[in-house]
Parts: sequence; structure tokens; C-alpha cells
Amino acid sequence: MIQRKLEVNYQPFDRTTRVPPGTTLFSAAHWIGLPIDSTCGGRGTCGKCKVQVLKGQAEVTTADRRLLRQTELDSGWRHSCQARVYEDTTCVVPQLLRVPKAATMGFGRLVLVDPNVRKVFVELAEPTLHDQRSDVARLRDALTAEGHDMKAGLAVLATLPTVLRDAEFKVTAVLAGDELIAVEPADTRDESYGVAFDLGTTTLVGTLMNLRTGMAEAVLSTLNGQAGFGADVISRISHAMEGPAAMRELQAVVLATMNEILCGLYAETSVSRERVYEAVVVGNATMLHLFMGVDPTPIAVTPFTPAFLEPVTVGAAEVGLDIHWGGKVQTLPSIGAYVGADIVGGVLATGIARDDQLRVFIDVGTNGEIVLGSSQRLLATAAPAGPAFEGSQIRCGMRATEGAIEGVQLGDSIELQVIGGDIPATGICGSGLVDAVAQLLLVGLLDYSGRLKTPDHAPTHPLAGRLIEVDGMRAFQLADGVYLTQRDIRELQFAKGSIATGIQVLMGILGVGATDLDQVLLGGSFGSYLNPESAKVIGLVPPVDLDRIISVGNTAGEGAKISLLSYRERQVAFDLPAVVEYVELSGRADFNDTFVAVLRFPELEAVG
Repeated sequence: MIQRKLEVNYQPFDRTTRVPPGTTLFSAAHWIGLPIDSTCGGRGTCGKCKVQVLKGQAEVTTADRRLLRQTELDSGWRHSCQARVYEDTTCVVPQLLRVPKAATMGFGRLVLVDPNVRKVFVELAEPTLHDQRSDVARLRDALTAEGHDMKAGLAVLATLPTVLRDAEFKVTAVLAGDELIAVEPADTRDESYGVAFDLGTTTLVGTLMNLRTGMAEAVLSTLNGQAGFGADVISRISHAMEGPAAMRELQAVVLATMNEILCGLYAETSVSRERVYEAVVVGNATMLHLFMGVDPTPIAVTPFTPAFLEPVTVGAAEVGLDIHWGGKVQTLPSIGAYVGADIVGGVLATGIARDDQLRVFIDVGTNGEIVLGSSQRLLATAAPAGPAFEGSQIRCGMRATEGAIEGVQLGDSIELQVIGGDIPATGICGSGLVDAVAQLLLVGLLDYSGRLKTPDHAPTHPLAGRLIEVDGMRAFQLADGVYLTQRDIRELQFAKGSIATGIQVLMGILGVGATDLDQVLLGGSFGSYLNPESAKVIGLVPPVDLDRIISVGNTAGEGAKISLLSYRERQVAFDLPAVVEYVELSGRADFNDTFVAVLRFPELEAVG
């Protein structure tokens, strides 16, 4: 049964949102980008996020009794971070006393810079015979006065006696949420950094973020070191099945890759690892399992049950990530075994769950993830597309590296766009493959069933001479030594057919058609380079106007950056699995019929 969402109206802004029962008024406000003042991270300690409830019931909490007067409680004032919604509610939000910092991120998202990591400079009264409070009590009292809760583990407690006295009790406390992770001499508030990781199966991207300004200091990417164990998650899982030593090997390799990126970021920016306090990591469920050293084997077999889908918080030292010794590593949640934290990051970055527009978000790759809907209802699924989009199992296929054909234009002659500029083509990558097939359809050398013509079928065509035969198979020559075979075209058909089927199934569940779609968003590294017109011509995306098909880039990485810069946005990400309905395609009776129906390429009249 679908859980009924509740309406929350905020005055005097007259802004309304719909959220699941149990959502706090603080989080609900952030779903629609409405800032409510806070310094404690929504933990009920700073007393700054109070709102007045005009309609609906809001239970009086411990934080309310501690920080609000009885007259305020009687008038409906509550701390929004503690007040949960269980019926339609209207409340008044006081005007902000300060203008919050904001950064434009994701797909045109304006994000408040309010990170989970906070640095608080305090000047403590030195101990005397009349004030014999412990060092930790002295620090906690000062932070409480600033509106921050604090708990401290043994590692940071051990540093207190020396640091406090050497700094003459003028120190900066570093908090990750309510956990004290470091105490630094003097005022170090200007030096606060975090790193966002997009842990892809093929590529790993790390971005060093300034948590004070919201700006990216540097970005580095490299091939995932696990690539030697196979190109896809199933290959990695197969290796993990060999036993604990194989699991440790996979974890060590990915950690070495991440630390290599960190080393490069530190070198490029001159930022010390001791000033990097948190990492947010997104990736598919398998990659997150391998990163954490958790066996992913059940993900590969029915009924596809991961060890965890929930967000995980661990110490950086526990997993071996080379940031501050007391730093934290935070993952975003996954929606399902094959709709991972990278897609949660994409949903966060695009704002698809918050807007009234009906949009479909597609992360095109070996596993094509699809999210369809709006703030009213959101569906997600995963379509096993296979490796064609990555250039794998294509006769002359290759990754998007130097020498790869990434764009094709056919007419009376052939024009190729090759990565690396004016150099000979050595193969073709995914975007070039989609372009080539779309162009062959447009110039009439490929029929809608996907069958390539022979020179006898098109004797007068200016490109007839490029219709060749390779090992007894029809093919089209793109460049010297680079050609597209009939089998390659079939591989692409099956890949696009799988994703198109996923889209069709989700649209069927919502009862909508292509004409109802406001936007089609292409995400992921492949989607960023995909020609929207070519995607439409081959039927990979629904037949909408080209201006509605938008490449939105690496939304997984953007979602990780947003979660790093804003604990409010991070909480929205944590809530997304409860909002998004996961649809398992393999269990649907209509999958095969829909798949067969979309295997053919759409006729040009239907494409428009």
C-alpha cells in the first residue's frame, strides 16, 4: 500500500510541500528549499529552529521544554527539528536573522552551505582551585553555550590535556554532527575541507570541497583499480566469491585508488590531510559493499538482497581512507540492489523528487537506472543493458579514451569526431556507437528492424562503398580498420531495448505517456556525452521535443558534493528510499512483451 503523504504549509511564505508521515518540520521545509535557522544540525540543542504550529498537532518534546518558555509552548511554538508531522500542518517560520551562504550545484540547485562538519572557536577559562571542571566538561560547557551538543571518544580525549594547555585554552573544536573529532590550537575555522567520492565501477572521481565557502578546490578522476577483476559488478562479485582473501584484495585495491586520488588532491591544492574531516561516498550497492569490505555475493542471486541499503557512517581510520585520523566516512543510502547511492545522489542533484514537473532521469550504462515521476509520486527501476554502451562486446569498441570515435555525421560523406583531435581513429566508444546507428537510420542504410543494407540494396547511395562484409557479416566502415558490424547493431538494440522497456513499464504504472513528460534527464558519464537527437532516433529515450532532452552530467558526484556541504540535504537523501517506489523488472509479467515491442528502431515519423 502506498503511504499517503501529508501537506505542510509554511507561512508567511505560503509554500507547501508533501512529505511522508514522521518527517520533521525542519526536513520538510528543506524539501522545498525553505531555510530555517539552525546551528546544531537539527539535534535540538541550539534552540534556533523554532516555528509556530497553527494547524495540526505537534508533540511537546524534551528539547521544547528545555529551551522554550511555557507561554511559547502554549502558543504552539516548537523546535522544527524535533516536531514530526503526522497530519496536515500549517506553521509560521520566523525570518532568518542571517543570510545563509549558498552555492549553485547539481541541476540548477541552490544549496545552503551548512555542512555536517562544524568548527567552533572557543576561549576557555583556565582551571583554578575554584574551577576544577575536567577538560572535557570545560569544552562541552563552552560548546553548549554556542548551541552545540558534544560527545567525545577516547582518541580525541587523549589529546585534550596537551592541546588545551599548549594553546592557552584558545582552541577550535571540530564537530562532525555532535561528535568531537579534533581539538586544534588557535582559530582554524578558515581551514575546513571534505571530499566527495563518486565510486564508479569503471571510473573513480574525487572532489575536494571547501566546507566554509562551498567551492570545489580540485577534482581528480582515474580508472577504478578493480577494473583488472572485470568490467562490471558481476565480475567483481564473482571474484569476491573466491573467499575472504579475494574480498580483502578488492577492498584494498579500491581504497588504494581513492587514496591515490586524495594524494593528488592534496598535492594540487596544498591542503593538508589533517584539515579534511569528512568524506561522502556514493556508488552502486556492489561498489559500496566492496569499499566497506562487506560480502556482496547475495546481490547477484535471487532475491537480490544486499547486506545493507541504509546509509553507513564509519571512521576514516576504520576503512583506511587517508583523511584526518578522526575523520568520518558517510555513504548515502541505496534504493535497491541495483539502484544504488549513486542514483540517490542523482535524484538529490536533479531535484526530481521535489518538483511538480513530470521527469524521467536515466543513468545510461551497463546497468541502466531509471527514475520517473515528480513530487507527487516517484518510481525507480534498473534495466540490465549490458556492456554495449561502454564499448564492450563491440567489434571495434573501446572506452572513451584517445583515438575513440565519439561522434558520427553521415551525408554525402562521413565526418568523425575523434577523442584527441586530429588523429586516426582506433575504435569507437559508446556515444559514437549510438551516433553511428542513428545516422545509418537517418540516411537509410539501416532499416527499422535493425538490419544493415548491402551495396546491392543501395547502389546509388553516396556511402554505398562503405557497406562491406567482415567475416561473412554485414558491416559499415567508419574509418581505416574501424567498422560497425551487424552484430554490433544488435548489441546496441538489446541495450537500448532494455532501458526503453524500463521506461515504458514505469510510465505504464504511472499511467502517463511521452507527451506528459516535461523533461528527459540523461545522467552519468556516458549520458553526458550522448547526443540527445541520436538517443531519440534509436528509441533509447521517449519521443519528446529535443529541447526537453537534457544532459545533466555526473549527478552522482554532484549529489555527494551537495550532501557534503549541507547536512539538511543529506537528511533529504536519507529520506529518499522511503519516498521512491522500487520496481523489480524481472518479476513483471509485462516485461518480455514490452521488450520485444521496443526492440525495433522507431520509424522517423514517430520520432518527429
